[in-house]
Amino acid sequence: MPANLTPDYKKAEDWYRSAATDEEKLSALEEMLRVIPKHKGTESLQADIKRRMSKIKAAIESGGKKGGVKHVDVFHIPRSGAGQIVLIGMPNTGKSSILAELTNAQVHVADYPFTTEKPLPGMMKFEDVPIQLVDTPPITADFAPSGLVNTLRSADIIAIIIDLSGDVLEQMEVCTTYLDSHKLLPPLDAQKDAEWVHLARPTLVVATKSDIAPAGTLDTLKDLTPRPFDYIEISTKTAAGLDFFARRCFEILDVVRIYAKKPGKEPDMKEPFTLPRGATVVDLAYHIHRQLAENFKSARAWHSATVHDGQSVPRDHELTDKEIIELHFG
Repeated sequence: MPANLTPDYKKAEDWYRSAATDEEKLSALEEMLRVIPKHKGTESLQADIKRRMSKIKAAIESGGKKGGVKHVDVFHIPRSGAGQIVLIGMPNTGKSSILAELTNAQVHVADYPFTTEKPLPGMMKFEDVPIQLVDTPPITADFAPSGLVNTLRSADIIAIIIDLSGDVLEQMEVCTTYLDSHKLLPPLDAQKDAEWVHLARPTLVVATKSDIAPAGTLDTLKDLTPRPFDYIEISTKTAAGLDFFARRCFEILDVVRIYAKKPGKEPDMKEPFTLPRGATVVDLAYHIHRQLAENFKSARAWHSATVHDGQSVPRDHELTDKEIIELHFG
């Protein structure tokens, strides 16, 4: 069976090849394992990835023990939910306030800089879909934590946080310079830097403190920023724009919600499975349980955009958002 490796897998593989540290290599391998198609044709490749992960973990542990204490990389945040959104910005731009308003994470919000010392994850909800937000230590023109790039490389989306009440051009320059230096933003010349494109992450700009910002500030920032970013204006004080931010993150992740149904039972409509758009019924089976998927026999679909309710669908039936799938195993 052919491997049929996806663009997401090839992007993760490019990340692995360019990784400068063991921690970054480990994150890249974890991403490769996460996005690789799960079927018999990739089993040997999956095993090879796991072997490499074990070897790197052993190297990290043996090289990072002091006095018998195991080294822990605080900048490695395991992905959870439908996707991971990592926030980056200068001090006091409102990153922690976003996390506090949209998640249940225990966030320390203060008016003085550098209150966030390590990445802090929390779970945001868009409708019934959990999406992980990660607050990070602030950066300046002269300083960025050495492990921050590892956190950003594992992100599905990077959100640049800009305080509209401050010097927006300086903030944008500091953030884009840092991201460019690590090839995390799409290059301005995609043809010239084709390999760079595969390392970049989808990026949007979240403009905070819209309730106190001078009129026209965001328009000025857009006009003077060469990249065509997606901009979202919010206020954590008034909650303006927060719902749109969650919706836009869901849209950029480009996933579909699938509700599983056991034969003869009502579907579970509370906790959907999320899969990349373009995933098939057999991908869902592997996502639920690899061993069960090997015994996958047939499926029926409801609320599909392409078939009638209750209709039997083939293994390669492409899933659509909010579809109900009943799997049958032999």
